[in-house]
Amino acid sequence: MTALTKAIHLAGSATNLARRLGVSNMTVSQWKNRYRGIVPAERVIPIYKLTGVTPHELRPDIYPNLKDGLSDSTEPSGVDINHKF
Repeated sequence: MTALTKAIHLAGSATNLARRLGVSNMTVSQWKNRYRGIVPAERVIPIYKLTGVTPHELRPDIYPNLKDGLSDSTEPSGVDINHKF
């Protein structure tokens, strides 16, 4: 299971993840299929905040250490990702 697949599972669906990130379902589908689970660097921290999947899990090439990208200001929000606004 890729880290993106894990994030999708934790979000409840690719649609939920896309909606919360403000991107289209097609975008998430492309990350998963065309780019083999590699998400753009600028989406790593938002995905972490929404799902708790760490930057290291999502992009070990740019976050090589387990704690890279983590700080008090980047803690997962704990928000119910399925809550509809």
